[in-house]
Amino acid sequence: MSEEAAAPATDSRVAAAVRPSPNHNARRGPARPDAIVVHYTGMADGPSALRRLCDPEAEVSCHYVVEEDGTVIQLVPESRRAWHAGRGLWCGADDLNSASIGVEIVNGGHDFGLPAYPEAQVAAVIALCRDVMDRHGIAPERVLAHSDIAPSRKRDPGELFPWKRLADAGAAIWVEPSDDGSIGLPLDPEEVRAVQADLARLGYGIAPSGIHDAASRGVVEAFQRRHRPARVDGAMDPGTRDTLARLLLLHGPGGPTR
Repeated sequence: MSEEAAAPATDSRVAAAVRPSPNHNARRGPARPDAIVVHYTGMADGPSALRRLCDPEAEVSCHYVVEEDGTVIQLVPESRRAWHAGRGLWCGADDLNSASIGVEIVNGGHDFGLPAYPEAQVAAVIALCRDVMDRHGIAPERVLAHSDIAPSRKRDPGELFPWKRLADAGAAIWVEPSDDGSIGLPLDPEEVRAVQADLARLGYGIAPSGIHDAASRGVVEAFQRRHRPARVDGAMDPGTRDTLARLLLLHGPGGPTR
């Protein structure tokens, strides 16, 4: 009687199983990832998301899926380039698929009412991120939201994602958002340009034009969704500017630090 084939090994000790996706290719540039990109699946349930992430016709994937009960499933080897980030930009880099590990969190997202993230799921995301960071030397500044790198297209993991919890565990960056809820006076072009320059220093793909147009508002919304989630409106209000300034003071630019 032949022995049963061994289950595929996971890269992370946190992962419980492997469900291979065919959707990956070789990383371009440095062989090791230097960032983590956090997503929500944005689908009705976990099985639907897994089917899509493993469907060769969909041409999307990620390295890990975190179920609502905290179960972590690996889809793509960490050495390979999963197809999760799409078009994006962070700190001047435009191939985030090659530079990162993609983590998809089972959550319906904005299209399904943006459900809260269960405690078991959050704990698993933290454990997974810490494990990946420790093994690859990834800094907390390089744990990113999908909306950070693609603000014109994406909103995930959304304003309910508990970034402070991750930061408290050393798996992200955070400062307490400013409680200044005022709208403030309109900014002149030089003031707008200064805010845009600070957003670019943090890592966002924005040119300091001095014009707060739709693209600029989209980047500010992405920043607010991540760092000032109580009000996401794209306005360069005093609270947003103060939160941004303190983030840069404490953490500096968001590029590779190793």
